[in-house]
Amino acid sequence: MKHKPFGSTGSEVSEIGFGAWAIGGNRYGNSYGPTNDEESFAAVKRAFELGCNFYDTADVYGWGHSEELLGQALHDVRGRSIIATKVGGDFYHGGARTNFSRDYILFAIKKSVERLGTDYVDLYQLHNPTLEMIREGKIFEPMRQLKEAGTIRFWGVSIHAPIEGVEAIRVGKPDSIQVVYNILRQEASEILLPYAKKSGVAIIAREPLANGFLTGKYNAASTFTLGDIRYNWPPSFLLSRVMAVEMLRFLEKPNRSLAQASLRFALSDDAVSVAIAGAKNVKQVEENLTASETEPLSVGNLERIRKLYQNNFYSS
Repeated sequence: MKHKPFGSTGSEVSEIGFGAWAIGGNRYGNSYGPTNDEESFAAVKRAFELGCNFYDTADVYGWGHSEELLGQALHDVRGRSIIATKVGGDFYHGGARTNFSRDYILFAIKKSVERLGTDYVDLYQLHNPTLEMIREGKIFEPMRQLKEAGTIRFWGVSIHAPIEGVEAIRVGKPDSIQVVYNILRQEASEILLPYAKKSGVAIIAREPLANGFLTGKYNAASTFTLGDIRYNWPPSFLLSRVMAVEMLRFLEKPNRSLAQASLRFALSDDAVSVAIAGAKNVKQVEENLTASETEPLSVGNLERIRKLYQNNFYSS
C-alpha cells in the first residue's frame, strides 16, 4: 500500500481508504442495502492488514452504527489508524435534519468519540453544509475550537459542488476537503483540485467507484432494495450510468479490474491524498486496496477517459 502526505498536516495516509458508509447498515435507509455486522467487522480488520490506515465514516451512517463498528474493529490498532467522521446530520431528535449549530457540533463530537471508543477524532468534517453557510463562515468556529482543545487533530469539509470546496478553503482554511471525484464526475479537477494543492489542503476523493457503478457489475436490468440510496434513482439515470461504464471496459486487464482502474483514475491527480472506496465485505476490501499495487493508467488511457467525459460518454 502506497502512502501520501495528507495535505500540509504532516500526516501520511494510505492512498486508498476504507469508506464506511455502507457498513452502517440499512436499518434507517439512505445506505447501500443490507449488511452483516460480522462481515463488516472482518472487512475493516482485513483493510488494516492490507495497509489501510484511513477510515472515513459519519455519525449519521446507520445513526451511529458505522462508528461503533469501526471503533470495535480498530480498537487494538487505534494509534496506527486515522479515523475521519462527520457532523451535520442530526438524527437525535426524531428523523434526520441538518444541524450545524455550535452547540450541536460540540454535542455530536462527544457522542462520536463515545461510539468510536476513543478520546479523540483524527479528522472531523462538516457534512455537506450549504454554500451560504460556508461563505458566512460561522460553522468553522467550533471546528477550530475542537482542534485547539485536542478533541480533534484536523478538520475538514465534505462537499458536493466544487465551488463549495473552493469557498471553504478561501474562508475557513480547513485541513481537508472531501469531494466527489471519479471517472463519471470529473468537475472537481477544473478548479478545486489545483486550488487545494496550491493551498496545502488535502483532497479526499469520495465516491471513487460512482456508487458502485464503476465496479461494472450493474446492467440495465439491475434493481435496488428499499432503503438503498439508488432505489429511487430515475431509470433513465441508471441506464445512462450503465451505458457510460460499458464504454470504459477497455480499462480492464487480466490483472486489473474496472474497479481497480477507476481507483487508479481517482489517484491520478496528485492533489488527491486518498480515495475512499466503500466496502461491505472482505472480498470488496481486497479488490479495492490491491488497486494500490496495480499499474497507473497510461497517458493514453487518461486522455481517452477525459475525452469520453467531455463528450458525455456518447462517443470515444
